[in-house]
Amino acid sequence: MPATPADRPSSGPIPTALTRGAAVAHPFLLLTAVRTGPYRSTELRLFLTAVAVGLVLPLARRNPLAALVPLLAGLLAAATTRPDAALLYLPVLAADAVVGRIAVHHPPRILVPAALGALAVQIAAATYTTSGQDVFVSTAVALALALLTAGLLGRSVRERRDHTAELRAATTAEAVAAERLRIARELHDVVAHSIGVIAIQAGVGRRVIETQPAEARNALATIETTSRETLAGLRRTLGALRGAADDGRPAPRDPAPGLADLERLAASTADAGVRVELRHLGNRDGALPPEIDLAAYRIVQESLTNVVRHAATPTCRVTVERRTDTLLVEIADDGRGTPGAESGGGYGLVGMRERAALLGGSLTAGPRPGGGFHVTALLPLPEGAP
Repeated sequence: MPATPADRPSSGPIPTALTRGAAVAHPFLLLTAVRTGPYRSTELRLFLTAVAVGLVLPLARRNPLAALVPLLAGLLAAATTRPDAALLYLPVLAADAVVGRIAVHHPPRILVPAALGALAVQIAAATYTTSGQDVFVSTAVALALALLTAGLLGRSVRERRDHTAELRAATTAEAVAAERLRIARELHDVVAHSIGVIAIQAGVGRRVIETQPAEARNALATIETTSRETLAGLRRTLGALRGAADDGRPAPRDPAPGLADLERLAASTADAGVRVELRHLGNRDGALPPEIDLAAYRIVQESLTNVVRHAATPTCRVTVERRTDTLLVEIADDGRGTPGAESGGGYGLVGMRERAALLGGSLTAGPRPGGGFHVTALLPLPEGAP
């Protein structure tokens, strides 16, 4: 799996150029480091070697394949001067670490050639710093084992990341499947009886339309009334489904809450230790469709629950803006954020996204650049809404 953009720090052209320039300069600096110093001071040369290796680390983080080339070039160039073997330990360890990072972000078809190339260069460098066949063989074996260890550690990290991603995807899929099942149950309760009544009345009307027109008109009136009530109930149900109990029982038949209840919600949140600053922008007089009103309330409610549980902050801000064709709901805090939110979030965030998607809207959630967390929902308003 190649490195994703999330794995690589974003930077502009100037930092990128500096990073690559430092890596290109590494072989020359390393060669100078192993040959410098008054009386060829070992301590000074070790320090300069560490500085030369450090120049490659930014590129190794962004692109380990590209960083491996100057590391190996510098190692081989320095080895040709036949320095003390201790001076090459750090460059060798750095190359092994880069191979391990390659194992994390790249498949075996890229890892194996890179590891074999690194091993070949390290063994070639060992020919300049070892004397005697026994020492050379033991050094080559140690180099191979070190590279193998780095590769295995990198593969282990990669497999753990893949497994975590698969578990997260499976958990999200289970949450979606459970919610769909709950929707099916609720829709059955709302629709089944009404469709049965409509079917019966349609049959009655068809049979008596010629002989008893009055009865036929009554049947059609019943069908009209029932269908309108069913459509209204479906709209309410799509908004109220998330208000159902966790064990799958139908949502209570009490009047559904809405944005008019935010003051009460803010008061209960304050009792839990988080003061809520409410801001209403735009037209507050026009009534919202019930499903949108409920969805906006539930998004605020779930967000405030996350703030109380995870943010560890005394205040948060809730903004509700009524625009011409959309309703904007934004919740922001300055706390430490919600665990797992960067990687997709838990059931609460999944549920809020589904709620917004059911209404044709969108929801984004994530850390704020200056610290804290924010949730932003855009819910489209139907044409003709006041």
